[in-house]
Amino acid sequence: MSIELKNVTKIFGEQKAVNNISFSTQKGEIVGFLGPNGAGKSTTMKMITGFLAPTNGEISVCGIDAVADSLAARKRIGYLPESNPLYYDMYVKEYLHFCAGIYNLGQQSNARVAEMIEVTGLTIESKKKIGALSKGYKQRVGIAQAMLHNPDVLILDEPTSGLDPNQLVEIRNLILDLGKEKTVLLSTHIMQEVQAMCSRAIIINRGNIVADSPLASIGNMIQKEQSIITLQTKEALNKSWFENIGATSIEVINPTTYKFKCHDADAVKKSILQISIAQNLNIESIQSEQSNLEDIFRTLTQAVPA
Repeated sequence: MSIELKNVTKIFGEQKAVNNISFSTQKGEIVGFLGPNGAGKSTTMKMITGFLAPTNGEISVCGIDAVADSLAARKRIGYLPESNPLYYDMYVKEYLHFCAGIYNLGQQSNARVAEMIEVTGLTIESKKKIGALSKGYKQRVGIAQAMLHNPDVLILDEPTSGLDPNQLVEIRNLILDLGKEKTVLLSTHIMQEVQAMCSRAIIINRGNIVADSPLASIGNMIQKEQSIITLQTKEALNKSWFENIGATSIEVINPTTYKFKCHDADAVKKSILQISIAQNLNIESIQSEQSNLEDIFRTLTQAVPA
C-alpha cells in the first residue's frame, strides 16, 4: 500500500476533527479526496505528511510508519499545499536548486532540476522570477518542487484552484501523466476535475468517511433519488393519475409540468407514457436527469454521519 490509514482519529481540545477513519491507496491511483470546508480533509493530509500526529490510529506511507519514523516516510512524499508557498524574488531554476539542496540531492541536483523543468513545461519560464509567472506556471513550479526527490506518493491540495480553462487542462494533463507511475491523493472542490482525473473518490464529512468507491460505482452509495423525470404537456395534469407509478415524490411545477423523483427512471417513464396515452395527453417534453458526482457529494455531505 502506498498510503494506509487504520482507525485514525485527531482531536483538538473538545473537537474531533477526524473520527476513526481508515483507507488505503495503491500505486498508479489518482484518488480524489473530497469534503466540504471543515470536513477534516486538510487535517488528514497534514497527518499523512507528518505535520500533525494522530491522536489515535496508525498511518503508513510505502510501508513506513509515518508516526514512529516520520522523516523516512516524508522522504517518500511530494506535497503541494493549497497555499503553494514560493519565494517570489527567486528565479525558477534558482528556487528549484534551493529545494534540491533541502532534499539533499547532492550530485543529482542538476539532472533532477533540468528533468523537472522539462516534465512540468517550465523550460521557457525557467529564467524568470517566480513572482512574474502566471498562476498556472506558479502551480507548475509547486509541482516541480514536490517531484524533485522522485517521491512515490504525491499529495496535492487544491492544485487547480483559481486557474483559467487553458491552465486547468494543462495542469490536469500533467497530473494524469504523473499518476501513471505515482500514487496521487488529490484534494479539490471542483467536481469536474475529480471526474476528469480520478479513478476513485473518498468523501469525508464531519470527520467521517461517508463514501469510498471507484467513480464508476460511487452513485450506488446512495439511493438514486436524484433521478428526476420532468413531464410537460399541453393539457392540465391530475396528480392522482400518477400516484401508483413508483415515484418517491411528485412536484407540481405548474398545472402542465410535473417533476417525479424516483429510484427506477426507466420504469417510471414507461408508466408516465402509458398514462399519457390513456388520458389522451399531448406531451411537449419528457426529460430525465441523471445523478452526477456533484449531486452525490451534496447528498452525502448534508447528511449527519451516525
